[in-house]
Amino acid sequence: MTLHKNFINGEWVGSDHAKDNINPSDLSDIIGSYTQANAADAEAAIAAAKAAFPAWAATTPQQRADILEAAGVELLARKDEIGKLLAREEGKPLANGIAETMRAGQIFKFFAQETLRVEGVAIASVRPGVDITVTREPLGVVGLICPWNFPIAIPAWKMAPALAFGNTVVFKPADLVPGSAWALVEILSRAGLPKGVLNLVMGKGSVVGQTLLDSKDVSAISFTGSVATGARVAQACATRGAKFQLEMGGKNPLIVLDDAHLDTAVAAAVDGAFFQTGQRCTASSRLIVQSKLHDAFIDKTVAALKALKVDHALKDGTQIGPVVDENQLAQDLSYIDVGRHEGAELAWGGELLNRDTKGHYLSPALFVNTTNKMRINREEIFGPVASVIKVESYDEALAIANDTSFGLSSGICTSSLKYANHFRKNSAAGMVMVNLPTAGVDYHVPFGGRKGSSYGPREQGRHAAEFYTATKTSYINAM
Repeated sequence: MTLHKNFINGEWVGSDHAKDNINPSDLSDIIGSYTQANAADAEAAIAAAKAAFPAWAATTPQQRADILEAAGVELLARKDEIGKLLAREEGKPLANGIAETMRAGQIFKFFAQETLRVEGVAIASVRPGVDITVTREPLGVVGLICPWNFPIAIPAWKMAPALAFGNTVVFKPADLVPGSAWALVEILSRAGLPKGVLNLVMGKGSVVGQTLLDSKDVSAISFTGSVATGARVAQACATRGAKFQLEMGGKNPLIVLDDAHLDTAVAAAVDGAFFQTGQRCTASSRLIVQSKLHDAFIDKTVAALKALKVDHALKDGTQIGPVVDENQLAQDLSYIDVGRHEGAELAWGGELLNRDTKGHYLSPALFVNTTNKMRINREEIFGPVASVIKVESYDEALAIANDTSFGLSSGICTSSLKYANHFRKNSAAGMVMVNLPTAGVDYHVPFGGRKGSSYGPREQGRHAAEFYTATKTSYINAM
């Protein structure tokens, strides 16, 4: 079996421990063995990044642009190969794995051009003879802690701007999905990066992640993951004055008004709530449906769920793959039990499935007759589980949509421009969709939410510069 090593200071480095990467579609399929870093490995990666920072920060924008462009071009050229690897290790259907790899390539190509667009501002002083400039500079060593649900897109949208703006990187991927991360770093290792600029340390969050949080040499942490871990990241960074950016959970509402086009609403709900096994922080887990359309919406949604093909990620026609691992599957099943005990009615799904290969297969679950006070509508499940909440009016729907500790994404299905515009302005979420699934955003626009979903500047697009650079105001007395 191939052993995949960590990448530290320009070298592939092994350790005493490795972990098998297992396909959730077929538990007998071991994708490879991946080195587990220890604290010393993480410290060596940080030291390498610190030593490499001055020279990398001094490179020209064109030098950085050429490297990022090369990485983007190779990702796009190898989209089928890497997409298949991604589908094997994470469990999303092959088409989704390929699309995610393409997105990663597009992100690198986008930020290759952003290196050339870092601008400053000249501001007139109130004092005679004094000139003022406001510029952006790189931060230093940036730690990237990434989740398992988008194992190449999320690392790309953190890594590309970090490198584009002159920072050096220590990258800790999710322990469940090291393969896509390793492939991404391997591409960049051949794209012309000086040694130490990018370092890969695979392993446990309690070891590698904690080392990043505790190190005085790490200037900033970008984290995507659970709310509980995000709180620990915030506390550790605030204690030592490091910059931090958090993307955490969601309990995203999709409102369906009586005037909605039924087929559009059902398609948006099924896609947003259940595709990619519901393992998206932007998933539509609360379906808030106005009374006149309520019964027809449920009937048509259940019919759509019955028609979905849940199977091996690499099989032709698969629309929903397996849950990522046994722990996440146990969490999904636990919440389904919670829903039943709370009095919700399971209209469809929520059952373990047998397929040709042994895997973590679960039929998509739809609860009806629920209220917004139930735990299944308050807590993020992160699986193929959604609930329908019946309402009488738009005002009631809006109030319920905003009644959550999260605020990442929201949506509304309506043919009314009046309600669409009102919702767009009054939804307490960072991203709002009209007649679209709540999940699915372009790679060149800001990504992030409010309340318990996000903290700090937005990710992606031109807004990424807000996190990955520091603003400097300079005065010159020309007299």
